[in-house]
Amino acid sequence: MDLFEKLLANRGPLGSHSHYAHGYFTFPKLEGVIQPRMLFRGKEVLTWSLNNYLGLANHPEVRKVDAEAAAEWGMATPMGARIMSGNTTQHELLESELADFVQKEDALLLNFGYQGVVSIIDALVDRHDVIVYDAESHACIIDGVRLHQGKRFVYAHNNLENLEKQLQRATRMVAETGGAILVITEGVFGMSGNLGNLPAIIALKEKFNFRLFIDDAHGFGTQGETGAGTGEHFGMQDGIDVYFSTFAKSMASIGAFVAGPEQVIEYLRYNMRSQIFAKSLPMPLVIGALKRLELLRTEPQLKNKLWEITHALQNGLRSRGFNIGTTQSCVTPVILKGQIPDATALTLDLRENYSIFCSIVVYPVVPKDIIMLRLIPTAAHTLDDVEETIAAFEKIALKLDQGLYSKQTATPTVS
Repeated sequence: MDLFEKLLANRGPLGSHSHYAHGYFTFPKLEGVIQPRMLFRGKEVLTWSLNNYLGLANHPEVRKVDAEAAAEWGMATPMGARIMSGNTTQHELLESELADFVQKEDALLLNFGYQGVVSIIDALVDRHDVIVYDAESHACIIDGVRLHQGKRFVYAHNNLENLEKQLQRATRMVAETGGAILVITEGVFGMSGNLGNLPAIIALKEKFNFRLFIDDAHGFGTQGETGAGTGEHFGMQDGIDVYFSTFAKSMASIGAFVAGPEQVIEYLRYNMRSQIFAKSLPMPLVIGALKRLELLRTEPQLKNKLWEITHALQNGLRSRGFNIGTTQSCVTPVILKGQIPDATALTLDLRENYSIFCSIVVYPVVPKDIIMLRLIPTAAHTLDDVEETIAAFEKIALKLDQGLYSKQTATPTVS
């Protein structure tokens, strides 16, 4: 069989719907300045789908620094990989300040979050080692684990009894291979909003010999007294051996970092292939990240406003009978009963008739009879935005219960 014929005969669970979904349900275009109200297909919508937690994407100081850094340095500086010719004092300063902020000895800048996690895992373990990871881990963790040439064991989401069972298996195995154990989980799980059970996981170090790697993409900037993340929230930052976060959420930018003991970070600096063989992070992104980190430290009102909106949204939804799962973070899933045709008609109604834009999650990410609408509150939203959204949700939930969406065909004309 021809390779292309094989690919086109099986487009995948998402690609199989592209003929009607592309440009509307998938790959939609939100246009205009990044803020709660943007344009979708020429119409203003109230959007809850951007991970702009602290509202920094359109913060005037951030915009000013980004523009000035781009004008001064351009996007090419520095040229080359950092290990060869792309290192600068500014890169090192950002690493130092990030390490200090998350209470670690050292940090290493990464070009991208997804790529970074995959490469961290690759650098930390070899074929003799065993990885134990949470079943609901982000795709970047799953892909990093899939590339691992040794054994890997998955434990049921936040199930500490099952984690202990997998650690027992891993301990027996490394006794034979001479390897070590790496446990991987998330600080904040991006779909459910659950926090990783860090206190219980860290407590297991008293019984088992393992190192803990945390992906805190949604926790950095939102969790903890200073915003240093989920470990700070639990008062257990020291129990995290390798800490990762991305700039794509609270920092509203591009890039990422990994932090931990100085010697371990030095090891990663010389062994992470995704960084050794990649061009250095452009200077405007580094300068912009320094300004964003400064605002995280000096403007706590941004995080306070984020949580004011989060509490209003989540309490309002709960009080009106909506199931928002077990979220303990700003991530707000609204869980409804229905099939994919219901989901597309519901989403079309929500966007076209109520001007509410949020992400829709269906099978295979969630079970076949579940529709999940995922809302991301930000410091830029208002309490009026919250009330408008909850009122719209009450109306679409009633229509769903009455079976009205199952009688519709949701195939928008995509221009």
